[in-house]
Amino acid sequence: MTDFLDTLARDVQETIDNGYYTNIEPAVETKLSLRKQIENCIGNAVITEIKAASPSIGTLRGNINAEKVASAMQQGGAVAISVLTEPKHFNGSLDRLSKTREAVKTPILMKDFFLSPKQIDAAAGLGANAILLIQALYDREYGELGLDEMISYAHSKNLEVLLETHTEQEFASALKSEADLIGINNRNLSTLKIDLKTTENILKKMGADGKIVVSESGIQTPDDLLFLRKCGASAFLIGSSIMLTDNVELKVKEFVNAK
Repeated sequence: MTDFLDTLARDVQETIDNGYYTNIEPAVETKLSLRKQIENCIGNAVITEIKAASPSIGTLRGNINAEKVASAMQQGGAVAISVLTEPKHFNGSLDRLSKTREAVKTPILMKDFFLSPKQIDAAAGLGANAILLIQALYDREYGELGLDEMISYAHSKNLEVLLETHTEQEFASALKSEADLIGINNRNLSTLKIDLKTTENILKKMGADGKIVVSESGIQTPDDLLFLRKCGASAFLIGSSIMLTDNVELKVKEFVNAK
């Protein structure tokens, strides 16, 4: 069986080599902290995600008006907005991130599969405030630099790091890192299967150790969010269920205000 993460890493490296992440027109720098936004959040800390497609579902939303969608997310109370920029498997767009930066005053997370400092330079240039790194990609040695070096380089560019994990071993390694936030992806990126109990099982055994933990993937309803909050997650990254709805602002409010 093909391992999707390996396929993804190879395709992303090709995208990097083809110059996709270079020649970025610099945005105005915005000093916003994703970590502080989550810490100061009164309701549920929801990071909404602008994504056009998913390998497991296909097209989620065609002809995305990034400014309109991002503004609706901000109005709905999102603590931050994640923008998927990987083009081959997620139909992502760097331009979409740039337009999102122009539209909102909330922190922006550049969601991609970071293997190179060139991608970090792009994130900083486009006005992102945080990036997502995936522990498994570095455990498999796909990165041009080691994970610690990539985190340090991101910090040198005033970018916070959300370090994504999926297993207890990855989570344990992430806790020892200098990452600003730790993610638990309920989706297995090798098989694309989702299980919300991934967050529950890891936090029950490992604990958060004082770190902000972001539960990612598979959050379809407010009840899903409340379950994950009870498990110990501090924030929730939600994409597909919001992108598939007609009323983005209302959908975000349902998650933010869930009790």
